[in-house]
Amino acid sequence: MLRFIPILTIVIMIGPVSAGLIGTLLPAFGILPALGGNSPSLDAWAAIFAQPGLDQSIRLSLVNGLAATLISVVIVLLFCAAWQGTAVFRMMQRVLSPILSVPHATAAFGLAFLIAPSGWIARVVAQFAGWDRPVDVAIINDPLGMAMVAGLVAKEIPFLFLMTLAALPQAETERTAQITATLGYGRIAGWFKASLPRIYPQIRLPILAVLAYSTSVVDVAMILGPTTPAPLAVRILGWLSDPDLAYRFMASSAAVLQLLIVIVAMGIWIIGEKIVGITGRYWAEDGHRFKRDDGLRRFSAVLAGIAAGTVILGLVILLVWSIAGFWAFPDILPRNFSFRLWMREFDMIGTSLWATLLIGIPAVLIAVALVLGCLENEIRIGHGPGRGAIWLIYVPLLVPQISFMFGLQVFFTLIGLERTLYAVVLAHLVFVLPYVYLSLSDPFRAVDPRYGQTALCLGASPNRVFWQVRLPLLTRAVLTTMAVGLAVTVGQYLPTLLIGAGRFATVTTEAVALASGGDRRMIGIYGLLQMVLPFAGFVCALLIPAVLFRHRRGMNVQSKG
Repeated sequence: MLRFIPILTIVIMIGPVSAGLIGTLLPAFGILPALGGNSPSLDAWAAIFAQPGLDQSIRLSLVNGLAATLISVVIVLLFCAAWQGTAVFRMMQRVLSPILSVPHATAAFGLAFLIAPSGWIARVVAQFAGWDRPVDVAIINDPLGMAMVAGLVAKEIPFLFLMTLAALPQAETERTAQITATLGYGRIAGWFKASLPRIYPQIRLPILAVLAYSTSVVDVAMILGPTTPAPLAVRILGWLSDPDLAYRFMASSAAVLQLLIVIVAMGIWIIGEKIVGITGRYWAEDGHRFKRDDGLRRFSAVLAGIAAGTVILGLVILLVWSIAGFWAFPDILPRNFSFRLWMREFDMIGTSLWATLLIGIPAVLIAVALVLGCLENEIRIGHGPGRGAIWLIYVPLLVPQISFMFGLQVFFTLIGLERTLYAVVLAHLVFVLPYVYLSLSDPFRAVDPRYGQTALCLGASPNRVFWQVRLPLLTRAVLTTMAVGLAVTVGQYLPTLLIGAGRFATVTTEAVALASGGDRRMIGIYGLLQMVLPFAGFVCALLIPAVLFRHRRGMNVQSKG
């Protein structure tokens, strides 16, 4: 039965996306019998193009998504080129890795509390500038969406950095750096000319996934983005939530339009790749060494440090606000601290955490089981997935959520699973599976095959080798992967809201709902709650193997060869 697990995994990832897209396309062209749409029609498209500010919403989605992705990619590549193999690089690796578990909404709230006109940075500046009131400048929810871009950049840099880290050993970048240095090239120029052409194809899919997310983001846009008009994805959510069911047709056409925007963004990016590739070939062959790059190296370190520091400092400010008493501007710290609000919300906090776990734990366990089955099957048949299978793994990350969630909601209604826990868990599983596979595949393949071969020679069955040899060696990797999966499911906003029809109040749905209010203390509480479960997961991933194998120091993953 093991050979059918990869097929089942692909079906779970691709099936809901396909059903959701079909369920969105049909209402977009007037076909939704449950709401009286029995014949094809373009009325929904006429209605969407008649909406005021639609061109600005499209611009915000397209331009800002491209800008956030480009800035993130440039910072990551520049930092890797400037500092790979140094103590600074290792330190940044230790700093950025935990940030990956921070949900996007939490990072956005932290950034908002930092850069708002009455935020912590303004309070520090006020000590020297003599301000007695916040400046009257639209920093949060600014019309150009610059705050939204900053929030996306701060959160996507850790993801792209870790994806690049995974690609570095395969490109033999350290050996290449030694050769380019011997030839007289500067560190940055040598890396871009010799290493990047081999690294970029390996990180291309993660970059496109970041681009798809940035051009269709909802939660970060609701917290940091403009509101008049809002980015298209936010407006689609508003139309889907409208009591007038007739808006469902227009929302479906807008969701298809959002998908087209993502496709256009990817097309622009791919064209940009071709242009950079052509010009880069001439640049690589021109012979310039660019030895004096100290200034650019320091600048790249500053940019990466700002991105990491912004998220970390934002989390600290969330903590302070969650226990703050009276905090007048321009005081740097509150005049007193109180846990009164935590105590008042204790019951609601418990309910939100329970709902989050009720969805997250089954999704993570199913995802890990399926991925382990896929990887074990890969070992037994003797070859890994092809390029096409890797593309399929990324499909849920490349298709914008808002473009198929309403269609998936319609599909679940047709089969009688609407507003059920099973439907919400399945919706989360679609997004957890890719991250679990990406997190677990490399450690699984890194286990020295001689362990399994020795056990087989001693008469053990393949199943026994898996349960008693390979899986114990992977305990730390599996637990870390489960923590990553839990972080992913905790941060899911749209699947929980739309598929659950608002019946499952998780910490993320509660936190984003508070974004429209002005109670920073409540936002601080629920923003921190988003971090509690992922943080607890990573702590368990560190402590459990340490306790289980405290007398067996050799119980770690042994690399091949």
